[in-house]
This record gives sequence, structure tokens and C-alpha cells, in this order.
Amino acid sequence: MTARRGSEDVVLTGAAALSAFGRGMTALAAGLDAGKPAFAPVERFDVSGRRVGVAAAVPGTPSLAAALADLLDEACDEAKLSTAQRAAAPLFLATHGDPELARVPVTDRLRHGSTAFAVTLAVAAGLGGAVRAYTTACVAASTALADAAALVAHGAADRIVVAGAYLVEPDQFALFDAGRALAADGQVRPFSAGRRGLLLGDGGGAFVVESASAARERGAPILARLAGWGRAGDAYHPCQPHPEGRGMARAIGAALERASVAPEAVGYVNAHGSGTPQSDTAEAAALYAVLGGHAAEVPVSSTKALHGQALEASGVLELAVTLHALTTGRLPVNAGFTGPDDGCRLNLVLEQRAGDPGYALSLNAAFGGANTALLVGAA
Repeated sequence: MTARRGSEDVVLTGAAALSAFGRGMTALAAGLDAGKPAFAPVERFDVSGRRVGVAAAVPGTPSLAAALADLLDEACDEAKLSTAQRAAAPLFLATHGDPELARVPVTDRLRHGSTAFAVTLAVAAGLGGAVRAYTTACVAASTALADAAALVAHGAADRIVVAGAYLVEPDQFALFDAGRALAADGQVRPFSAGRRGLLLGDGGGAFVVESASAARERGAPILARLAGWGRAGDAYHPCQPHPEGRGMARAIGAALERASVAPEAVGYVNAHGSGTPQSDTAEAAALYAVLGGHAAEVPVSSTKALHGQALEASGVLELAVTLHALTTGRLPVNAGFTGPDDGCRLNLVLEQRAGDPGYALSLNAAFGGANTALLVGAA
């Protein structure tokens, strides 16, 4: 099936990020360039009864709503949106939901649901239009970005603000720990022999997704082009991807087709790379299925080994990482590597290196077989 695109070029005109390295794109860039994982003992809540006790978190107990409000303001300010332009821009929000939801009375839960949370944030940020809430685990934010790009490309909106955030909290931490998904050695080792699993991390981001014509008309700065996007499911297993990475391969193929970009033009891949045995092998297989022999040459790294897994916010945080690599030419490392795995024969960035990507892929996958691919091009 042909991937439809629309007639409008899609660009990014504002970006903001939050990670365990601190608030802002500058802090994120510094952490990526240093290449040192941000994992440390959890102090935000009691982990004494857990098998794993580390995460990548900012100090203290930050507020999710306040963090998102800051991210929205920063991205809208960088995009130079006026009050009127903000009021006309919808908000697409990726989040696990209002942190208070599980602890409020049943009769009050509608007011604390994910959509109500998104509406409250949109009003506070001066955003208008239709509000959407995305809760589809690790592809929530990347799905929101793909939806925004599709609407802008087809002329249904001049611009859409996409945001997401996750802050490490006890409920999700307990679930991942009980499911033995967390790396017991306290390190994430994507695509490496001996990888033991994932680790959670604070993360968030916000982007103004806009048509190139609207951006030019108001003289807005263009950070990059969102050239292509793809989404696909493999419906193979509730928790594991298809061993051949079929869903991810279809998502990557759709992103390249929408952009009319050949596989050889991809100069960097920011991989999902969760550090789990099945997921990493499937993702490597997907890259070979679409990129062919170029999959052995293109630089690949998963920065989850540095900033942790930000669940619903992964797509916006890792798009910010990809934007950093694209605009600076500094490719972030695939940390935690101990040795090659025959199932993951990729050109991993094991030491920070310079590159001139031209086009870069940002990939995400989630439980249930959901997969997304975002292709970003230089402005």
C-alpha cells in the first residue's frame, strides 16, 4: 500500500526537552556529548523492596504538570508563536495520565483522566483547537508526532503543538521491576551481548509541528524538516515483537516512502534499542529488511543507555536527541556496550563521532507490537 503524504512540507519550528541531564536542549546536548549514563540510586520513593533500585532522574520530586507547562512555553517561544497563533494551535499530548488518577475517588476520575489533563495543560499554555491525549506506551509521543505531521501535510492545520513527559514514579517502577524487565546490573546495553533489560528515566519534550509555508509566511526559524513518518503493528505477541521485526520494517519503509528518500540517504539511526534481548534483535532485523546492506554501514545508537526509557514521552525526547545529531553532526554514543551480538550486526556508535547525517531516523516500539518511524531532514 502506498504511503500517502499530502502536499504541504512539514517542519519543526520550536523544540524543548527535559531529561535526567537537566531542563533544556542545551543540558540534553551536554549529557549526550559527555556520553556518561545518568543512572543513579532512586531517592524519589522507597525502592528497598525492589530487585532493581536505579533510574535516570532529576533531583527531587518535580511536578509533571509544571514540567509540561515549561516545555510547552519553551517550544512555543522558540517558534515565536504569538498569543493568537497559540490560541489557534491544538495540543497533542503523550502521557501516562494525571499522576493523581489512581488515588482519587472513583466519582472524580473523569476529571483526572488523560484527556482532562491535556485540556487543563492546553488552557494553561494558551493553546486552542482540538486536544488529543495519547497513552499508547512507548509510541505515544511518536504517534502524536506522526498524526500531527499528517494533518499539517494535508492542510488540515497550519501548526500543531506536540508534547509529552514522564517522570519516574513508584507505580510503573514497581510494575517493570516485578516483570523483571529492569536491568539488574544497573546498566542499559542496547544491541550488546549480555544485555539484561531496560531502565526507566525522566524525560519529556515539546515540538511545534508546522507547515513550511506557514513558517515562511511569519518568518519563523525552521529547525528541521519532518520529512517522513510511518506506523505499523505486527500483532505477534502482547510483549514481544515479531522476531523478524516486520512491524518496524513496515514503519521505516512508510517513512522513507513518504519522504521519497532512498535507504542509502539515511545517515544516522536513533534506535528504539531498549536493551532487551528480543526487541533489539528484531529492530536490527527490521533495519536490514528495509535498508539492505546500508544497515551495516549507517551509524546507529540507542540513547536509552544514557537517559533511560521515558515510556510515553520516548518519542519527543528521542526526537530531540535526533535533532541534536542532525543539526550538530555529533552522533551520541550507544553506551553500555560489552561485546558484539550476532543478531545485532549494526554499525554502533561506541565513541562519539562526527557525522553529516542529512537524514536521520528516530524509531520507537511498544508492547502490543506497535512501531513508529520518524524521518528528519536538515532544514
